[in-house]
Amino acid sequence: MIGALFEDHEVRELEYLLKKEMEALSCELQEPDLNHLVKRAMEERYRLLFNIYKRFVPKQECLKYMRQ
Repeated sequence: MIGALFEDHEVRELEYLLKKEMEALSCELQEPDLNHLVKRAMEERYRLLFNIYKRFVPKQECLKYMRQ
């Protein structure tokens, strides 16, 4: 485990970057002709980003980005 200290504006920037990346992945995962191996790798990356994201935001915010 690694610890880190962030200033408020750095946390907001990190939240923004994580949200944008998760939104992009979510859109790409909607592609019907996506290779199953690529899709699985993208879903794994989404889960990793979401786990990082939920450490920075309240639970209500997390619900917007939770996948089924």
